[in-house]
Amino acid sequence: MVKAAKDLFDPRAFLAKVGAGKSIAKFGKGRNVFAQGDVADAVFYIQEGKIKLTVVSDQGKEAVVGILEPGQFFGEGCLNGHPLRIATTTAMESCVITRISKTAMIAALEGKPKFSQLFMAYLLARNSRIEEDLIDQLFNSSEKRLARLLLLLANFGKEASSQPIGVNISQETLAEMIGATRSRVSFFMNKFRKLGFISYNGKIEVHSSLLNAVLHDKPEIDRKD
Repeated sequence: MVKAAKDLFDPRAFLAKVGAGKSIAKFGKGRNVFAQGDVADAVFYIQEGKIKLTVVSDQGKEAVVGILEPGQFFGEGCLNGHPLRIATTTAMESCVITRISKTAMIAALEGKPKFSQLFMAYLLARNSRIEEDLIDQLFNSSEKRLARLLLLLANFGKEASSQPIGVNISQETLAEMIGATRSRVSFFMNKFRKLGFISYNGKIEVHSSLLNAVLHDKPEIDRKD
């Protein structure tokens, strides 16, 4: 009977319910889930909405380092011994977030194999993304970095057709994420629109032609700045 109960365990249902060491809260647009320098004592899971990660340097310079979507975790650094938060997490739209205390998270990872598999899959996917981002920064032009970022934000790969970016994102934020100036991003966005790679209809819509241009290194997108 115990084995059957474990087999029926649904990790996503587990994350969607309040329980020992778990709570669920709604965050309005612009509200911080936690701020850089806060005590790191819990892991968070996004049920609904999108979260922006920002870091401020010792010199006061702010940079956007990621945008997280439903189904992703954040704040997991507390499991690796980080006593304080190294980034600020802000709701980009209305969000529903599950908070799992460090103690409850460790217990779930040790006692619930399916939950552990879900979390490990997230960590592996995140690490692969970090490696790809590093290669992108080292070898690609800012134009190609912007193209890749737009494809990622539109979740290309899950669908083959045109995909809208599900949240309003400013050119300033795009510039911070690829390490370029806002004027350069504005120039590239206008270029992409003229080439038919993207369109504007309230939100940015990314077309499959942009994916083809990136995958096949077409000359429309420069490899070097």
